[in-house]
Formats: sequence, structure tokens, C-alpha cells
Amino acid sequence: VQLQASGGGLVQAGGSLKLSCVISGRTFSNFHMGWFRQAPGKGREFVAVIAWGGVATRYGDSVKGRFTISRDNGKNTVYLQMNGLEPADTAIYYCAADGETVGKILRGTPAYWGQGTQVTVSS
Repeated sequence: VQLQASGGGLVQAGGSLKLSCVISGRTFSNFHMGWFRQAPGKGREFVAVIAWGGVATRYGDSVKGRFTISRDNGKNTVYLQMNGLEPADTAIYYCAADGETVGKILRGTPAYWGQGTQVTVSS
């Protein structure tokens, strides 16, 4: 299984970005998908998770109301729409996948990780 994230970049505070993560090697619809981030000098932080059906979602407290996770099973892709970006959102963003439980993603122990994509928010 390979996960390829993209869509990061430099944006001003208050702006928006949309991250994408494509999964290959296995049937995408069998996986719960998530996003994490890691800021310089900090640990990895849970951002959002979406269950394989695409209905159930959960978000980290720091992004609730600003970020939206979604998925397109036909395109093997999970998205993270980020609105109202703040300098504190600056981090490397990672996508993750697990074929068993949403809980493994919530606990930060998914079976698969993608490479990161850098998001930088300027003030």
C-alpha cells in the first residue's frame, strides 16, 4: 500500500488550501483514512479521520469548524479542505490509512503512512 499526499504550499493567514492523498496497492474503499500533522519541534498531532463509508468523521479540537475531511472512493483519494488557516497550522501534513478500525487512526497507530506535504501559513 502506498499513500501519496499533495497540495501543500504557502498561504497567508485566513486563506485556504486543499490537500489530497491518493492510495494505491489495495482497494481504497476498505480503508479508514486520516490526516495528521507535525509542526517544528512538536509531536505528531491528529487532525481528522474519515471512515471507509465516508459518513463518519472526527476532528482534532484545534481544527474543528475550519477543516473538512472527505473522500472519493472512485478516485482512491482522501481530501482535507483547510479554511481559515492560521500560522499555528504550519506543519508537515501526513495522510494515514488503516483497514481495521478508526480507533487505530485516532490513537496514532495506523497501519500505513504517506509521505508529508508542507503547509506554511504566514501572518
